Amino acid sequence: MDTILLKLSVMLVPALLAIILHEVAHGYVADRLGDPTARLLGRLTLNPLRHLDPIGTVAIFVFGFGWARPVPVNAGNLRNPRQDMIWVSLAGPLTNLALAGLSVLFLRGVSLLETTPLASGELFLEVIRPLRTMAAFSLYINVLLGIFNLLPIPPLDGGRVLVGILPGKHALWLSRLEPFGFVLLLMLIFFTDIWSLLLSPIISQIIQTLAGSEYIYVEKAMSFLLRG
Repeated sequence: MDTILLKLSVMLVPALLAIILHEVAHGYVADRLGDPTARLLGRLTLNPLRHLDPIGTVAIFVFGFGWARPVPVNAGNLRNPRQDMIWVSLAGPLTNLALAGLSVLFLRGVSLLETTPLASGELFLEVIRPLRTMAAFSLYINVLLGIFNLLPIPPLDGGRVLVGILPGKHALWLSRLEPFGFVLLLMLIFFTDIWSLLLSPIISQIIQTLAGSEYIYVEKAMSFLLRG
């Protein structure tokens, strides 16, 4: 039980920040481009109760990834709907990749601290090392969410970006997939090899590239949190 609680405490903050800031970014950019829907509904907040989806939250701790309730966006309010929806859609994944970058900086900062006398202190052992595990998980969850959401399948962000880029006829055809997109994603992930053969290697390579010499701590964190 103590181990489970420790894992939950390490995963909770990075996971909540990853999924909440992803959604807030959508709403914030939409608000800046003319659609105040998210702001008027109180969704431009870090209050997790405004964003969390019960199943998506449980999935974080079971599968290592999850989701929040989508921030509502009324494309009709945007000044240039097709073009602006591209930026609104990209805002979430780009926010996740920015958080991944900040996580790497923190990991490297901790490694620098290890070369100083502070590393032998009680503070480093009891506070800094657990924070490093949190940063390692933050790197993982943010890269996963950022890349996964860029898949070109509506209702994922990548699908909506593609709808904004494609010519009208093709965009309309792709947008009609949105009601069935979630089922299609589940089928692709659980009944094909797309995860093991494509997505997982891409995500792992991006994490390794970003983490560099700190990748060993990401491996240790993921082994402890999701497998150990």
